[in-house]
Amino acid sequence: MPTLTDLSTIRDLCARYDFALSKGFGQNFIVNPGLPPKIVDASGVDKRYGVIEIGPGIGVLTKELAKRAAKVVSIEVDERLLAETMAGVDNFKLVLQDVLKVDLKALIAQEFPGMPVAVCANLPYNITAPLLTNCVKAGCFASITVLIQKEVAQRICARPGTADYGAFSLLMQYYTEPELLFTVPNTCFLPMPKVTSAVIRCMTREKPPVTVQSEALLWRTVKAGFALRRKTLANSLQTGFPLSKQELTQIIASCGLP
Repeated sequence: MPTLTDLSTIRDLCARYDFALSKGFGQNFIVNPGLPPKIVDASGVDKRYGVIEIGPGIGVLTKELAKRAAKVVSIEVDERLLAETMAGVDNFKLVLQDVLKVDLKALIAQEFPGMPVAVCANLPYNITAPLLTNCVKAGCFASITVLIQKEVAQRICARPGTADYGAFSLLMQYYTEPELLFTVPNTCFLPMPKVTSAVIRCMTREKPPVTVQSEALLWRTVKAGFALRRKTLANSLQTGFPLSKQELTQIIASCGLP
């Protein structure tokens, strides 16, 4: 099999299977041969692990994962390219489904019984936030290592009080300990995106950093708290709770906040 990061190989495969890369789906194939091993190294997966990959595309990262992990399950909506590039790889399975509609817990219980499971993927840009939200809330992954837009990676890893910090930062940091590992220039992809990318690793916490009585109420509060970033917290919380500004101000003060 020719090198899957080679431009002529990619164009030949796409032409033979009448496959057009879709900007709408955020599809960008990796064309830097050193990048897939570097991503898999960063994930820390080995023969003890099962791996969930999302949007494998031509299979360049998939092949590297299959060399290292006990089993790789890739979730994809189009099997045309993978049918050829992953043929004969015994520890690989393709699930033809929209990943945002997949029951992740059920899939893992079925495919990886008794095995630690990691996510490792070059994510389609347009599903990054909802997919990562589903992954961390599923509570069944040891780690998540993904290649995403740099600005999203910075939001996930942002510290409280900074401009990038928001509801999504808090969500990811509640369930995991995220770390921005390295950036990836746009020249590493076909088609070449307009933005720089980055690889982040999110190690799942054994327990959340704070104890809450209701996670549903926590996320309702967080969403409302960040709704009006240029207003006072009392004004912002009114977007999520049917309370007067005076009542909310009293609640805030009772928490020891200004």
